[in-house]
Amino acid sequence: MIIKETFLKGCFVIKPKVLKDERGYFFESFNKNTFMSLTGVKTNFVQDNQSYSQKGTIRGLHLQKGDYAQAKLVRVLKGVILDVAVDLRRDSPTFGEHFSIELSENNKKQLFIPRGFGHGFSVLSETAEFFYKCDNYYNKESEAGIIYNDKTLKIDWKINSDDIIVSKKDENLPILKNLIL
Repeated sequence: MIIKETFLKGCFVIKPKVLKDERGYFFESFNKNTFMSLTGVKTNFVQDNQSYSQKGTIRGLHLQKGDYAQAKLVRVLKGVILDVAVDLRRDSPTFGEHFSIELSENNKKQLFIPRGFGHGFSVLSETAEFFYKCDNYYNKESEAGIIYNDKTLKIDWKINSDDIIVSKKDENLPILKNLIL
């Protein structure tokens, strides 16, 4: 397993060792001891989530705040997505900056997103199945987010603006400067 920290402190790209043969492939998608020894991050995942989306969908940018803040380990089971993490830790030197990476069923890369980050993704393939582990339970009252097209973030979602599909809820998220944490 290869783990590299991005320029956003605490945000890691994980490339598992994939064993292939005539039957197919096998890989260990997460090992708590290996993860902790290579990153120094202690985490205890308590909830798994999965979504299915069609091409052009943008989900995000979402986060849980306060006592329900969540770290996430995300990966793609089928298809291709552009995954985006935004540093929303006000005391961070990279506050308001984002990291994006293509995750796919072929590259099998994963992204660890620490607490205090906004997260979203866009679907680049016809459909995508997305899986993520969370280190805290979801709480509706702790939901927060930033609108996907906030001009200060300058995120290129790699989707033509005419083809974007966004939920009503996500269309009504505030811009970064109006986010209350």
